[in-house]
Amino acid sequence: MSMASSVGVVPAANALPPLRVMTVLPPRERFAPGEAGAIALLVHRMAGAGEVVVGSPPVTPPYGDVSFTPVPSVLFALGNMGRYRAGVARLIHTIRPDLVEVHNRPDLARAIGQRFPHIPLVLVLHNDPCGMRGGKTAQERTELARNMAVVAVSGWVRERFVAQGVQGHVTVLPNGLDLAALPAPAPVRDNLVLFAGRVVADKGVDAFVQACAALLPSHPTWRATIIGADRFGPASPQTAVLAKVQEQARAAGVHMAGYQPHAQVLQAMSHAAIVAVPSRWAEPFGMAALEAMGCGAALVTSPKGGLPDVAGQAALYANPDDLPALVEALDRLMSDTALRTRMGQAGRARAQMFDSAVLRPQRQSLHAQLVRCWPDVGLLGQA
Repeated sequence: MSMASSVGVVPAANALPPLRVMTVLPPRERFAPGEAGAIALLVHRMAGAGEVVVGSPPVTPPYGDVSFTPVPSVLFALGNMGRYRAGVARLIHTIRPDLVEVHNRPDLARAIGQRFPHIPLVLVLHNDPCGMRGGKTAQERTELARNMAVVAVSGWVRERFVAQGVQGHVTVLPNGLDLAALPAPAPVRDNLVLFAGRVVADKGVDAFVQACAALLPSHPTWRATIIGADRFGPASPQTAVLAKVQEQARAAGVHMAGYQPHAQVLQAMSHAAIVAVPSRWAEPFGMAALEAMGCGAALVTSPKGGLPDVAGQAALYANPDDLPALVEALDRLMSDTALRTRMGQAGRARAQMFDSAVLRPQRQSLHAQLVRCWPDVGLLGQA
């Protein structure tokens, strides 16, 4: 599915009155500037007037510009997820929303739908639903589509949802990037190749280090840096993969900066000449790639999952398990200033398609349409 057709399925908003939307984060996400993962960052970016976000209580103060309510732990419920589910139900009784939007938890969305069938319900999928509890089988996904509005963040996620003959309408609404809030691209960019993301095998960070080990000796004016840890947040543990990458990075002359808040990551992207997103797994969307383009860096990325839908022709592609191809792509950019400039400009232009200022009204319009036609979710598929 192309970007144009993906966004086109959502009608534009026309001075719609704000709905009382309650947005439910996955229990592991934290709605705070120093703790937010990818989903919490997106929810904060796309929140509209009258919206309240609910989730697990963060350690640090939550975002101050969007209403946030922590999910209470209900002691009589069984298990951590049972307590979270019961706490969300308690907040629905208290907040009395016009619509509930659940992110990335089909099992939680199904439980809410069964308990509150009169409230319009949206399930937003950020990852492959075929690996999620409550969405692994075609029957489970068919039932989800019959009982709630399903939104996928990319055409790739949508195709995974409808695999195995699943019948049901799935709206594609891409992740948004607040271009106005990005740091301005540096007029003269640093000779820096940057990796920013989780330091895990799925993200291809080991391939990045190996490519840098091959390239840095022949590019003495260049540096390479890895920003990230095993997971988001300053309390990320030391893992075997992280320890191995640290050892390899030291030998290759690659600096490891560790976990940094999202704002600092964006600052680094706005100064780096090249950003590499060599994901080994099929990225459902590829927010790091979009952020790199928005910040004006030349992008080298993987052809897996939703990454080509995001980057289009504004990136060089290389499979992380094809080390010569990754080395060649990075070397082309490191050796050619004009090519880096063209690719950076192309990335900035493509990022405009994902501006949250454009996508936010489309989300609000989808919500309003669902409230109008509920409980006939099938009407969302009509032109």
